[in-house]
Amino acid sequence: MNEPEIRTYGSWRSPIQAHMLTQAGVRLAEPRLFKGHSYWLESRPSEQGRSVLVCDKGSGPEDINPPGVSIRSSVNEYGGGAYCLAERQGATHLFYVDAADQQVYSLNLSDHTRQAVTGQVDARYADLTYHPTLDVLIAVEETGAQSNAESIHRLVALRPDTRYRQILAEGCDFFASPAISPDGTALCWLSWNHPHMPWDQNQCWLSSIDANGLRDVRPINPPNSSSFQPAWSPNGRLLVVNDASGWWNLCEWNGREWHNILPMEAEFALPQWQFGMACYGFLDENTLLTFYTRDGLWHAGTLGLENRHWQPQDWPFSSLSALACEHGQALFLGASAHQAEAVIRWRGKDFASLKTSIAQHIDHSYIAAPKAIAFDTSDNCQAYGFYYPPTNPAYRAPEQNLPPLIVLSHGGPTGATDASLNIKIQFWTSRGFAVMDVNYRGSTGFGTAYRQQLNGHWGIRDVDDLCYAARYAVEQGWADPDKLIVKGSSAGGYSVLAALAFRDTFCAGTSLYGIGDLTALATDTHKFESRYLDGLVAPWPAGRTTYLERSPLTCPENIRCPVIFFQGLKDKVVPPNQARAMHSALANQGITTALVTFENEAHGFRQAEAIIDQLELELTFYGRLFGFEVYPNRQDLDDYLSNP
Repeated sequence: MNEPEIRTYGSWRSPIQAHMLTQAGVRLAEPRLFKGHSYWLESRPSEQGRSVLVCDKGSGPEDINPPGVSIRSSVNEYGGGAYCLAERQGATHLFYVDAADQQVYSLNLSDHTRQAVTGQVDARYADLTYHPTLDVLIAVEETGAQSNAESIHRLVALRPDTRYRQILAEGCDFFASPAISPDGTALCWLSWNHPHMPWDQNQCWLSSIDANGLRDVRPINPPNSSSFQPAWSPNGRLLVVNDASGWWNLCEWNGREWHNILPMEAEFALPQWQFGMACYGFLDENTLLTFYTRDGLWHAGTLGLENRHWQPQDWPFSSLSALACEHGQALFLGASAHQAEAVIRWRGKDFASLKTSIAQHIDHSYIAAPKAIAFDTSDNCQAYGFYYPPTNPAYRAPEQNLPPLIVLSHGGPTGATDASLNIKIQFWTSRGFAVMDVNYRGSTGFGTAYRQQLNGHWGIRDVDDLCYAARYAVEQGWADPDKLIVKGSSAGGYSVLAALAFRDTFCAGTSLYGIGDLTALATDTHKFESRYLDGLVAPWPAGRTTYLERSPLTCPENIRCPVIFFQGLKDKVVPPNQARAMHSALANQGITTALVTFENEAHGFRQAEAIIDQLELELTFYGRLFGFEVYPNRQDLDDYLSNP
């Protein structure tokens, strides 16, 4: 083997290229098992982000969508629950939401006939669930999302052959997670109202259901708590995940109250940003398979519902999600530190990878292994994260040379990062960057109290944790204190800009569709997040002064270091005026800054050109700032730069 070449950190050449995320890279979502067959959605950058349903019957994957159709819901902008499968009239039917018009369609998978199930103008649908005895689809409906008024959410029943629509439940601001009992006589669902988010406080409902609608509707949630994924076992047990104990734990309904059937200081749920999320399923009528997270790592286990026997599983994954179960088998999304997210089928003993998000092989010697860390932060608290060292067998750095460090702030802010293989992180570490991926206070997976520590303190505690993470890395000798970068997207982008405006830790920043003006976000965002800041910052408009004090746009003169912005022009979650205003303010005061916009992108980049441009222009930006050679070196960065 050749001796490693000596090159400055940050200037290493890497086989991990941006195009690898697009040529064979896909976003995987919503795995389902139906009649022994595996289904999942693939969002393909090479097809302008088209979301395609794929089926594997044992002989390899095949596309199910009608040509040109993209399956994606836009309810709450984040969607989810965009399809379901049903056996009706002697054939398997696919019910799905067409991304183009947000209407529901039925596709007979035997003769491929397609018909519209809905035709309501200005309506969107999600969380599709088929009721076999009533032959109706139960779905969440959102109307008025395209108007200036606030949209209206309902739980509706849709008759596939007649377009008849029946309202089952309304009056709450949001609905989600309809779950039908095995005998078809009962329905359970979730709802919540402003100013709460579903992970803060929601309501679980139970009712009887027949052809006339709902009867005997009653709330069954523990007070002031958050529930996730109501579901029925094959023999009629009703379960839910609830955080009344201080942790999202599994609970069973006994007809009068919920009973915690597996008390653990672990989380069996995720923040419900999308519809159709699942962390547990039933292998048979008495055995439950569940995923749970502890200290940032995901695990699996089985639970006997009769004898309460708990058996942790030794699975080779650090990230687990989107679980579907059928007849002793499971289908899910799994990833590890060396394996990108994949659709995995488990048959009780062995695992089969049906589709990986990155099909191209990457030599493991180029993969940086994450190191789980806990570090002290402000208020005598601890925060958590994963550290990734520069890793490339072809290079080593000169003596005394320390790497640039990218501190990552995840989105949400109610969310989390994990230790699964992230090719975007490896893009940087294989070039000689160190990366610190932070689970700041407010992140999920560490219990309700940790999640709630950000309430009223967004822009303060998250920012402190990012800064303390960078300082910790410097103290450990992992990073050059003069090359500290902070990067984040969406809510993480706000933390980036706040860190640059209100602290002096970092030398550069990257904001992907980030928030600079909290007052604008409070008045100019979609319904789902329109009251999110009431809990994170202060009630609006009474707390207007606090919003101004924590908005980086209020004091752009405080930002003294270069910043690059990336923004989709179709973004309804964080409108483009946020990035434009911040960029303009920095440019006007002579700060080196760049704004890169993508005309056909929304909240998150799906198309190949945008994904490649974002990474390569960002790399070139850092090379210019810190004076090291990078490859590829995008000369067109000059087209976006102000005050180079």
